Amino acid sequence: MKAREISPLALDSYQRAARVILSNHLVTQTYPDRIALPLLRRWATELREDLMTLFGYRLEVTETTARLFTVSDRLDAGTPAKTATDRTFDRYRYAYLALALAALGRAGNQITLSELADHVAADAAQVDGVDLSTERASDRDAFVDAVGWLAARGAIALADGDAGGWAANPDAGEALYDIDRSVVIALFRPPRALQHLRSIRGLLAGADSVTDDDTAEFGTSRTVDVKETTRRVRRALVERPVVYAADLDDHELVQLALPRTAADVELLTGLVAERREEGVAMIDSSGRLSDVRFPGTGTVAQVALLLAGEIADRVLDPDTPETARMPLPRGRSEDLLEQVDSAIPQSGIFDSLAGHDGVEPEQPAPADRLFPVVEDEWITDTVRTLTDRFGRTFAAGWQADPDGLGRAALALLERLRLTAAVPGGVLALPALARYRGVVVTIRDRTPEIDLFQSSANDSEDITA
Repeated sequence: MKAREISPLALDSYQRAARVILSNHLVTQTYPDRIALPLLRRWATELREDLMTLFGYRLEVTETTARLFTVSDRLDAGTPAKTATDRTFDRYRYAYLALALAALGRAGNQITLSELADHVAADAAQVDGVDLSTERASDRDAFVDAVGWLAARGAIALADGDAGGWAANPDAGEALYDIDRSVVIALFRPPRALQHLRSIRGLLAGADSVTDDDTAEFGTSRTVDVKETTRRVRRALVERPVVYAADLDDHELVQLALPRTAADVELLTGLVAERREEGVAMIDSSGRLSDVRFPGTGTVAQVALLLAGEIADRVLDPDTPETARMPLPRGRSEDLLEQVDSAIPQSGIFDSLAGHDGVEPEQPAPADRLFPVVEDEWITDTVRTLTDRFGRTFAAGWQADPDGLGRAALALLERLRLTAAVPGGVLALPALARYRGVVVTIRDRTPEIDLFQSSANDSEDITA
């Protein structure tokens, strides 16, 4: 491992480079900032070897881009593309993004926004369920969001005009973009031709592994690739907020228990492993590897932190009745796979080249690990109580919608794998105990000598 050969004085720089590429996968001269690419180019040789050794990731670095080709073990609905205003992409925005990227690959050095829209509209007309009409404002807004995503990553650069003006009135507004072909090529590099896939499973790790059918006829058990198993566990450590033992099979549990598995990830990234009986969490004190910082700022993050503390107290309080217990639900990845597969246009598949997209379905949840259930009714009441106590510090929109605030806070806790939704409530997962006993203080920004008493209650917020 090359990280062991780097001097202690330079190790921090190397770890910053590793965190940058692990959190962005694509780095250009402008994205995520102007210092990221020079940093990666400095450590390209060492990173290329370490990322392949530890995770099976392939790194390509050129003068203008750095692209990390990752290996996915499962679909993750918790890391969607977002607009410049932090709104999650819907299916139309994803479709326009893919079609715009394809159109840019066929274009010259420059393209106008209306010309790009015409290409996308023509291609969309050939796909069932997708269309782009520049007459509809909602379509124009979605298309401009997709174009903005590409511009943020440097695939295109605004040379003249205004995309917002075109979205408001395509007859009066226009925008001209320079195309960076190297970024466009780096963005779209699927490991397999999509027309050769009947299922999105074909893009997941394990699709090319030995199947049971290959060995069953000989009466032998399936060969366990220890090296790939270790890589899969390390990938989970850097991709999931918490790796629970209940999620792993017996072979993966052995690798997770070995000290060197997490130690290698620590050395590469600078993260710190926090071990518990139930699993391992890699703590990112820099706040640069994850796109969600928790505890964080904002009403939803603050309420999620308060709610986490309340749930932990509810579960661990010996004076309250013991809660029911249920196993961790599985099968969500299967549901997501089925949803994505249902949108694959069957007419575009090359049947003669499309083979078996074999990744084994998730096994049913083991019943030996049970987690406490917190009922929906209790959560609703608790969120309303928190709103009554601290509501004046919340964003105005959430003050009037405590139920929506509760759903948003629970969604954040579930994404962080602190809770898991089940029918009628949520499971309190072990990592939630980190936030037991949250202390809340109201920070008053009012100066000691207030010359304007009427504004005394307008400047408070929560710290915890």
